[in-house]
Amino acid sequence: MNHWLVKSEPFKYSWDHLVAEGEGMWDGVRNYAARNNLMAMKVGDPVLFYHSNEGKEVVGLAKVSKEHYPDPTTNEPGWVVVNLVPVEKFPGTVTLAQIKKDELLKQMDLVRLSRLSVVPVKREEFDHIVALAHDKK
Repeated sequence: MNHWLVKSEPFKYSWDHLVAEGEGMWDGVRNYAARNNLMAMKVGDPVLFYHSNEGKEVVGLAKVSKEHYPDPTTNEPGWVVVNLVPVEKFPGTVTLAQIKKDELLKQMDLVRLSRLSVVPVKREEFDHIVALAHDKK
């Protein structure tokens, strides 16, 4: 099982949008590295949901419900989507500023490859973020 983080601008597609839909298609990815990450996702993989630009924070936990298939929002071949379902809105958020200051997290791909909208997360990073989010009750 792999662990992931996906980023979305809340005004375009927020955590609340995913919850309202019940299952969302993660579309519009037009970066080859991010696309390759989508292609590596497997059903059941846990996914941290990050609000970019506004908030800059991890807000919830989702999981992959459908593996990659052609992106129906483009006629260009090679672009893919996955489906995600919400699992849990975190009781507290974990901000980018916190992540950058945390010794365990400051080398995450979220920080190092800040332009990618889909990045892998090491298991220990994932677990630490989830714990931080739950410590903020």
